[in-house]
Amino acid sequence: MRTTRALAASAAAVAVLGLAAPVAVADGMTSPTNATVLPSVIARGGQLTITVNNCSGVGTANSDAFTAPVTLTNGRGGLSTGTATVSRNARQGSHSMTVTCSNGTVVNPNAFTVIGAVRGGLGGSSSTGATPTDMAIGGGLVAAALVGGGVFWMRRRAERRI
Repeated sequence: MRTTRALAASAAAVAVLGLAAPVAVADGMTSPTNATVLPSVIARGGQLTITVNNCSGVGTANSDAFTAPVTLTNGRGGLSTGTATVSRNARQGSHSMTVTCSNGTVVNPNAFTVIGAVRGGLGGSSSTGATPTDMAIGGGLVAAALVGGGVFWMRRRAERRI
């Protein structure tokens, strides 16, 4: 009788574990988490590196500031990564990013910030290098400095003899 009770208790324990195992496996398939972007502050036209944890299958990242949706590649440790290019017409300020994987979706509402680029222009500089006039002016200044330095040195030398 004791053996029968022990056998029945063992069978019940195995049945409970057998039924709980699929639940544990289903619970292990977590949705994607921790969608991060580096650098977090970028100028228009720059490139961002996207990293997502637990993204199974093919993942895509999308934002209104990206030039195109980004396909994420699976790597070690459950990390998926991709590189996005920020559009040159992206508005300044904070942007959100949505990552969609086969096991779920994660949204980062303040993933990165786009800053405005400085519009400097040429500002009087020449894009082709020094012109002959620039060279003549520069050469004249160097010659004047040499002559002035020579005169100063000769004058100091003459003062020592007195």
